[in-house]
Amino acid sequence: MKRFIFIILTLSLLACSQRDDRFTIEVMNAYTPVKNQGSTKLCWAYAMLSAIETEHIMKGDSVELSVAWVERMMERDTLAPATKRGVALTLLREIERYGLVPFYAMRTIDEIPPHWAFLLGCQYTPLEFAHSVCAPDEYIGIGTTNLAPAYHYYIFDSPDNWHQGRLLNVPADSLLAITERAVRNHHGVCWEGDVSERGFDWKHGVARTSWLPSRTTDDHCMAIVGIARDEDGHPFFIMKNSWGTNNAQRGLLYMSFDYFREKTLAIVLPRACLGSQ
Repeated sequence: MKRFIFIILTLSLLACSQRDDRFTIEVMNAYTPVKNQGSTKLCWAYAMLSAIETEHIMKGDSVELSVAWVERMMERDTLAPATKRGVALTLLREIERYGLVPFYAMRTIDEIPPHWAFLLGCQYTPLEFAHSVCAPDEYIGIGTTNLAPAYHYYIFDSPDNWHQGRLLNVPADSLLAITERAVRNHHGVCWEGDVSERGFDWKHGVARTSWLPSRTTDDHCMAIVGIARDEDGHPFFIMKNSWGTNNAQRGLLYMSFDYFREKTLAIVLPRACLGSQ
């Protein structure tokens, strides 16, 4: 009997991994080209910068931002680990301290950091440029936990949160509703959570909940750029990843709302999104 059950479960997993997923897009916000973080640990920077880019593009501003600058500035931060790991909130800390430049001004870590940033004929210091694309306190981190009162702030419990960044605690259903509303209203959103689940299938670009229970770990960050439904009508967030374009969705991934509900640790989005509740 045990062997029979094992065979059925194995066949079920194979069927899930081989299904031809077809999605109907309901919302697709604009985003800059998908990039590849390579062997770096900078998914948090790629994802959060992408969320900021989407926020501006959807407002009519053309902006593409430099991860290489952020990586170089991490070397100046005496608290930052040598691995340069971080969380989405880390990006907000780093550009508030060290500024930011456009992507074209510093494309790789090997380039000399520029002293000025130029945009639309204007000259900025890196700090001035950072504040022009991401004002202090413009973005807020949100999560859900049983260890703090609802609608109070708590320190994000992640090994990579070395600077003690804080999240606003909201109920799980509210976290999903806030995220969906923000995406539908064309805001940039950064997601942070667990991608080590069996249901996370990067090759096919789909993430669904698995029947196998597991602990949620802080593995990865991605930007949310849209919403879609599968053939059965189930809703999915469209995620922009930083692992290049070599998958079935050309660098995107469709994450079911159920997966989001179970495996999200934090989102970061414009604070103004909370005012529209």
